[in-house]
Amino acid sequence: MKYPVAPVIPPEQPKAPIIGYIDHILVEKTKRVMTVYQSGKPVREYPISLGFAPSGDKVKQGDGKTPEGLYKINRRNPQSSYTLSLGLNYPLPKDLERAREGNYDPGGDIFIHGQPNRLLDKLTLTGDWTAGCIAVSNVEMRELWDAVPIGTPIEIRP
Repeated sequence: MKYPVAPVIPPEQPKAPIIGYIDHILVEKTKRVMTVYQSGKPVREYPISLGFAPSGDKVKQGDGKTPEGLYKINRRNPQSSYTLSLGLNYPLPKDLERAREGNYDPGGDIFIHGQPNRLLDKLTLTGDWTAGCIAVSNVEMRELWDAVPIGTPIEIRP
């Protein structure tokens, strides 16, 4: 009796490391893709997970949305509850003003980060599961950690 032969999928080839620093990050929420650039050219694309209610701009603490607009990487946290994290300068003055006018908390602590530390490198969560952050795999986060300096602009589009 002849058994069907499963197609052979070659192992993923390691990507060439990013040499130097990233100078711009673009997040496209609808596509669930983050692209990093050097000298205006895309050098890597990452699939991402977003906040648990990703449609629309972040307005207030607990809404599960990832903010939209132009931000900068303003901090690095090697002791994160997730595998490394790069902080965004959210909320901006416009976000604070909107929150003051609406009498609510705009939230904060928006990061690009890896997976929860308890998962180690065994799993990568899928779907939108963060509280408003941008999540990637741990391998991807380590690559970003090495290539993204403080001050890097990040544009988050709907």
